[in-house]
Amino acid sequence: MRLFTYLSLLFFALCLATSAYAQDSLAVDTGDTSTLMIQVENAAAKTNVRDEAPNLSEIFSMAKIFWALVFLLSGYIGIRVISKILEILAERSTQYRITLKGLIPVVRILGWIFVLFIIVAGIFQPPAATILALSASVGVAVGFASQDILKNIFGGVMILFDRPFQVGDKIEVGSYYGEVTQIGLRSTRVVTPDDSLVSIPNSEIMNGSVSNSNAGEANCQVVAEIYLPISIDTVRVREIATQAAQVSKYIYLAKPIAVLFFNEVKDRKSYLKMRLKAYVMDIRSEFAFKSEMTEIVIKALIDDQLINDQDFN
Repeated sequence: MRLFTYLSLLFFALCLATSAYAQDSLAVDTGDTSTLMIQVENAAAKTNVRDEAPNLSEIFSMAKIFWALVFLLSGYIGIRVISKILEILAERSTQYRITLKGLIPVVRILGWIFVLFIIVAGIFQPPAATILALSASVGVAVGFASQDILKNIFGGVMILFDRPFQVGDKIEVGSYYGEVTQIGLRSTRVVTPDDSLVSIPNSEIMNGSVSNSNAGEANCQVVAEIYLPISIDTVRVREIATQAAQVSKYIYLAKPIAVLFFNEVKDRKSYLKMRLKAYVMDIRSEFAFKSEMTEIVIKALIDDQLINDQDFN
């Protein structure tokens, strides 16, 4: 529904632009000869005065402002439509989801650069001296007023070039862990396991450490931890855990399954912490697989009378 709305707005903007262009052409065709002669004389007079500074009213005329707004609206709708199409295609394929979603921020940045270039160089066409003077003034003003925003923008650009992660990856930044849904110029958005959307400033990501669980692949490693009595039969436990992982509908068998044991002390009592490490085919199945392994392994251990309720009291 949102895609249909964007397409309708894009069609409306194109129709508006076409109508305006047709009206301008009609006005030129129906103009009398004297008006055209006056325009030619004015143009010749302007070419003779080469050293005269350009008039701001000529650079920022109402017609140019109108066309700039039309291109801004068309560019905004076009970028949203392309991003939405890529997102829909990505959600339909687990194998290419991360690759397609990684193209979305690139399309947005390149799209806006193209739109702004067309508006400045194609519509307003200011002299080079005016562009340099305006850029210097705006740069100094913006630099003092929004240093944090510029740091975030620079961080967003560096993330796109350095690619420590991309859209669709599972990352951990500080105390936040989740799937990257959007990489913007100001912040990166992450969906946590409890379905909370967290916006992390790009400057914090660039200045801190980032842990990437899958590094651009659809599969990722999952670790399920279970505390067991110190005297339990680890050989049998390893067999049960390995078999449970092998028959799971989430398992990615192209990578190894490992069962490790560690001794830990809690409340002055020793326990064995079993860590079942395996890979799932889709990173979104991470927590479902972890829950499934915990349930199946504990139930199998109870059925084999390797553990009982008193072991957890």
